[in-house]
Amino acid sequence: MTDIGAIKAEARRTAFDARKAAFARGQGQAAEILADFLARHSGKPLAGYMPMRTEIDPLPAMATYPGPVGVPVILGPGQALKFREWTPGCAMEEGAFKAYIPVDGAWVEPEVVIVPLVAFDARGFRLGYGGGFYDRSLEGLRAKRPTLAIGFAFDAQELAEVPIENTDQKLDFIVTESGVRAF
Repeated sequence: MTDIGAIKAEARRTAFDARKAAFARGQGQAAEILADFLARHSGKPLAGYMPMRTEIDPLPAMATYPGPVGVPVILGPGQALKFREWTPGCAMEEGAFKAYIPVDGAWVEPEVVIVPLVAFDARGFRLGYGGGFYDRSLEGLRAKRPTLAIGFAFDAQELAEVPIENTDQKLDFIVTESGVRAF
């Protein structure tokens, strides 16, 4: 493991503990804040995610979004994500890493992406799970057209500084239970 790999692994351990404690306290008004923020992007294709374990839950905001909504589908290691159309109540199946994905539906190319994360910092960088899926996806989407990356997390997931590499994509905004910050 490279030095940056070890540094990121340690940062993940710290952030997972903070996220678990925050999850136990509840997410407060986070989904409502996210829905209000997303309303200004109405009609643009949106990518959300299906929350796993102690991730903050974007589903209420996704369910009320006025436009097409997709969720990530992992095609394989080292590949960018694709996003399959999701609606509340659609048939779902377990995909890679036990994340649920729609059984069928159109592919959505998002212009707005709600990004799950393990940690974030005041510069707008995020720490993910280590697979690079969102970084590759955002890089590809942003090469085609402007694409907003909105981190969604608990305040407790903020670190003083997230360790970064040149492949890490920056967030445009972070939404937490206390509000929205732009970067």
